[in-house]
Amino acid sequence: MATSKARTRPVRTLVVLGVLIVAMFATIFAGTKLDAKSEDNPNGASWAPGLALDLQGGTELILKAVTEDGSTPTDEDMDQSIAVIRQRIDSSGVAEAEITRQGATNIVVGIPGEVSQSTIDLIVTPAQMAFRPVLQILAPGATATDEPTDGATDAATDAPTDGADDAAATDTATDAATDTATDAATAAPSDGASDAASDTATDAATDDATPATDPSDLAQITPEVQAEIDAFDCTDPANLTGGNSGSADDVLVTCDDTGTAKYVLGPVEISGDEIDSASAGLQTTQSGATTGAWEVALKFTGQGRDDFAASTERISTLESPRNQFAIVLDGLVISAPSVDEIIPNGEASITGSFTRESATTLANQLNFGALPLTFEVQSQETISATLGAEQLKQGLIAGVIGLLLVALYSLAQYRALGLVTLASLVIASIVTYGVITLMSWTQGYRLSLPGVAGLIVAIGITADSFIVYFERIRDELRDGRPLVGAVERGWSRARRTILASDTVNFLAAVILYVLAVGSVRGFAFTLGLTTVIDLIVVIMFTHPVLQLLAKTKFFGEGHRGSGLDPRRLGVDSIRYGGRGRVVTPKRPVADEVATLDADREPVAVGAAAGEGRRMTIAERRAAERKAAEAGTEPDQADAAPQARDQDEETH
Repeated sequence: MATSKARTRPVRTLVVLGVLIVAMFATIFAGTKLDAKSEDNPNGASWAPGLALDLQGGTELILKAVTEDGSTPTDEDMDQSIAVIRQRIDSSGVAEAEITRQGATNIVVGIPGEVSQSTIDLIVTPAQMAFRPVLQILAPGATATDEPTDGATDAATDAPTDGADDAAATDTATDAATDTATDAATAAPSDGASDAASDTATDAATDDATPATDPSDLAQITPEVQAEIDAFDCTDPANLTGGNSGSADDVLVTCDDTGTAKYVLGPVEISGDEIDSASAGLQTTQSGATTGAWEVALKFTGQGRDDFAASTERISTLESPRNQFAIVLDGLVISAPSVDEIIPNGEASITGSFTRESATTLANQLNFGALPLTFEVQSQETISATLGAEQLKQGLIAGVIGLLLVALYSLAQYRALGLVTLASLVIASIVTYGVITLMSWTQGYRLSLPGVAGLIVAIGITADSFIVYFERIRDELRDGRPLVGAVERGWSRARRTILASDTVNFLAAVILYVLAVGSVRGFAFTLGLTTVIDLIVVIMFTHPVLQLLAKTKFFGEGHRGSGLDPRRLGVDSIRYGGRGRVVTPKRPVADEVATLDADREPVAVGAAAGEGRRMTIAERRAAERKAAEAGTEPDQADAAPQARDQDEETH
């Protein structure tokens, strides 16, 4: 019953494959309408896959590594810097970037396509990151004031309530990397709190004899610091370029990275290299349910865990905004989360009005904000893809030639059956194109020239799978099976061979992708991708199509043009034609007659019998019938030869 059911499912399998293909291209169509590719959105959806640097051109940066003491960077520092830069670029959604070392101090970064300034800034951002306690949050302008203006209040109010209650999220956060400086998660002081903070600061500024007791003490705001605060203007673009992280032991007056708020920060309590890991994800409740809100999970190292526990123990008891700590990257505040309770295990969850993009950006900044070196941009230029375009043209011509050769061979060797090979290659090409185009939009993947080479190699790999299957079917036909049975039996045997072959190819692609660097990984990726697609097409298209064709008269009866003609396969003996029919070839009847051995087991005789090959059921029944018509016993059939020739007939 299982076999019977399996034979009734080819149409269902083809429909499922068709639905998947339609859904894939429908998704791309929706993307072109909702998130279309443009100059402002280079990673948007498009009907054409993204191209890498060698095919499309892009921007080339030459960065010079600079150490704090002016010494020559070590090889380890340069290698680590290249790894971090590559991770930064990949995390920003750009694929197929070329990063190479040039000499002892230079790193060449090639980025394909239109490159946004934010991506360039992310690459060259210096490595200095620190955690400082917040003393004040003020309006961005340079005018001295006792309380934040409306702009600062709008940018720094509305502390979250739900995020602080989660077991894993003990500190709520703001995301200054997005539209506002401190985001909806930063709690700004109310008017009364602001007045109290300002009054306290004034008192502290007039009492030089009162030393600061901790990094959050407002006594650190001396008259000199207050004058700097009054004069500092976050609306001036010059104050938003970064690069000034200040002294780790002194108060820092700075801005958020969007220039919408001014921060007064205490001394550094935790350095950026104490961060163990950071990741963006959806918040979960204590029961494990997903809330749909985004968060950034932050984890510190051993020393960082102790320092963070001591810091949160102190600032969690303070009023707003001194219950916040600022994450400072390159002298600018990228986030300023508030703390409501002690975090002793060094694992914090920064929550707020994050989107997926803003949460990912903050996680990337936390993860890769500690380069061992700083970099100076020596040059930045746009490179063309004239040579790459010519190479792409030649590569496509080579692919077309290879496809035509495969088509000619298939048609010559398998005749009409070769059309199944061509149809399967077309389906595989459509699926591959759709997957690469979809990945260009959703994953930032870009097709490089080595990737095109991988696609061309895939033509041979895909055709090889069909050849294995067809030859297995022919073997079964030679053994006397009807076509329907030969298709099923041949598939069960060919499937193991195809799986083994594709597994080897896929493992080779994975190993090459892991061990290789640069453009070679593009070849490995497309090779692995097309191997998986080949397996899908053989299972969901080629096999079901052959199941349907086996039931047609043209293929089922072995037409000369079908590629399954018994004569071309060397099958000269009697065979079963389906529906109780037995087909006999054109040759003397005497050669068709079989004898039974001593144990009455059927054994074929004659030149076409295959040197004592055991007869099939169809052959045995036909031999017995002809022996009965001749009036002889089956074991004496060879003694009553028929001299006349018979045309091929169906019984």
